[in-house]
Amino acid sequence: MSRPRRPTKKAFVALGAGVLVALSLPPWGLWPLAFVGIIVFETALGEDPSRGTRFRYGWLFAAGWLFPGMVWMWFLTAPGYLLATALFATFHGLAALVAPTGRWRVIGRAAAHTLAEALRFCFPFGGVPLASLAISQSAGPLVGVVRIGGAVLLTWITFQIGIAIAAPSPFVPQYARRLRSGAEGAHHGVVALVVVIAIVVIAAIAPSGTDTGRSLRVAVVQGGGPQGTHAVDVTYCAADGTPAASGPLSGSACVTQRQLEATRTLQPSDDLDVVVWPENVIDVADFAGSLELTEVAAEAKRLHASFLVGVTEDKGENNFTNAQVVVTPDGDYTDRYDKVRRVPFGEYVPLRGLLQALGAPTNLVPRNAIAGTAPAILTIPEGAAPGDTGTKVAVVISWEVFFGGRARDGVSHGGELLINPTNGSSYTWTVLQTQQVASSRLRAIETGRWVAQAAPTGFSAFVSPDGDVYERTSVSEQAVITRALPLRTGNTWYVEIGDKPWVAVVLVVFLVAVLGSGWRPRRLLRSVRSGAGEVTAPTSP
Repeated sequence: MSRPRRPTKKAFVALGAGVLVALSLPPWGLWPLAFVGIIVFETALGEDPSRGTRFRYGWLFAAGWLFPGMVWMWFLTAPGYLLATALFATFHGLAALVAPTGRWRVIGRAAAHTLAEALRFCFPFGGVPLASLAISQSAGPLVGVVRIGGAVLLTWITFQIGIAIAAPSPFVPQYARRLRSGAEGAHHGVVALVVVIAIVVIAAIAPSGTDTGRSLRVAVVQGGGPQGTHAVDVTYCAADGTPAASGPLSGSACVTQRQLEATRTLQPSDDLDVVVWPENVIDVADFAGSLELTEVAAEAKRLHASFLVGVTEDKGENNFTNAQVVVTPDGDYTDRYDKVRRVPFGEYVPLRGLLQALGAPTNLVPRNAIAGTAPAILTIPEGAAPGDTGTKVAVVISWEVFFGGRARDGVSHGGELLINPTNGSSYTWTVLQTQQVASSRLRAIETGRWVAQAAPTGFSAFVSPDGDVYERTSVSEQAVITRALPLRTGNTWYVEIGDKPWVAVVLVVFLVAVLGSGWRPRRLLRSVRSGAGEVTAPTSP
């Protein structure tokens, strides 16, 4: 049997290209490096690599990007982090494998890798759309295109720019000829760049929603506390909610107390309309009739403001719910939204029975959250006048902010404002939390709505419909931020059409590139099979 050969220099270049993309993501946030990374990857891959090389380099590129970008998952499930990241890197390995070579690669590779990203947005277990190219560009100049096509379109444009710069154009620069002897030009790259420029120009004038002339003065309450802890880790706390060796409060009551302590710094003279508490800062068997409802109602009455509060409730021995509820100044519990998109291996365990039989530590998530089914909307009562239906607020709870479809659902049901109550206190470092702020920026631009993000230990912030971030808190601090948020109406094109049409467009572009390069379905299938067999052989990257 032949011995494995040493990895080539280009294999390390492909891996390094992925690391450059990782550095474009929050918390590092060097967004131009995403384009540099794609250019370097395309240069390493070259015009006509072998099938095995395509798969390996695609896998290494994605591994360099995703292993650092998704490191937050280690604190959720270390085995899951390793398996999920390797799987998503495989998506990009397959994308590089099936994409055409030669001149048509300039549009075919961009489309193939965009489809790989679209796949991991929804598969498996509902998808993990973090550490994405779209998140990396949330502070970049192209982000406005999400008003048209959301994260899928922004991903496609980012890949297309990088590959079109590195791949052939009608006049190949001298440095490209030095890198690849005999390099020739093709018009596909210029056509692709012209299309990108047209989309960016159209996005600048596309509908982005309009102000209604009304606003809500919103207070976001961040109770504070240490990062990297779970509710069960908080054994005791003092009456003010600070951790202590012993005390009158224990467990989740400490988190609730910190929220109340911060809320009491607000005064009725602040003229508030709404107070937003983060996700699951109240954990009770039944919120209705609980002491916690009485305490929240007292604050709502004192401030003459409605409260939007994150509550988890027991539902039998093996299940629970995760909801955001409305408590009015009259003390009434009037509305609730139950989280639809649950965190796999965080709020529920897929294939629990099978994993238990295999000895997996499913006890780390002992109960499954029950998924909600209602639209992502809450109604804040405004008064008792005839015909007064209140103000509708779109809601995405925590994990849901990474899915453009959840915010789109709330806005399409009449949401004039978007709130994102979340809880990132279980995660050490700030990789997840900064990517969540970036996702709130994407959702704000996609929907044309203001976003109020509330987290118990950070980050909390307000985000404008243009993606600007205001009053972002620090990690672990106790803070209250307030702002008058304009209510907005009207739909962006993304709210109207969603992601599926853009996935279909990218798929058509990919098929055009494949057919234009001379491949046919049977040859494509044989290529995948032989490429898969080749990558399992003990050869060097």
